[in-house]
Amino acid sequence: MRAVLQRVTQASVSVDGQVIGEIGKGILVLFGMLDSDNEKTMEYMLDKVVNLRIFEDENDKMNLSLQDVGGELLIVPNFTLYGDARKGRRPGYSAGAAPDVAAGLFAQLCEKAKNMDIKKVATGQFQADMKVSLVNDGPVTLLLDSEKLF
Repeated sequence: MRAVLQRVTQASVSVDGQVIGEIGKGILVLFGMLDSDNEKTMEYMLDKVVNLRIFEDENDKMNLSLQDVGGELLIVPNFTLYGDARKGRRPGYSAGAAPDVAAGLFAQLCEKAKNMDIKKVATGQFQADMKVSLVNDGPVTLLLDSEKLF
């Protein structure tokens, strides 16, 4: 599983011109799935997302987590995180999970997040043409990989 995590002051995702998920201060995270991802992978990644200390404390040091600041979480599926652009000009996507597998994994991931102690969890829609809007705070953007490739 891969994730692009962005600290935001606000973010939303729309499908067909309708906002389907939005948050205030918190984290927007784009998730890509592998066929081999499982419950343990999801727990590891969600633990990282909600406990990374990327929010400022009273001394302006990034020392607080999403849970510490009572922040919100927007989860958006993004299969292109496993795009391989090392050869040629057109990325290949064969490394990512097949759509039917990824859909189930994404649903499980969202359900796990909603059962965590997070003020608000909003989500994008799997296999939809989504428009994501955000105000990146900092900017703070991090890459996470469950296989620890980076």
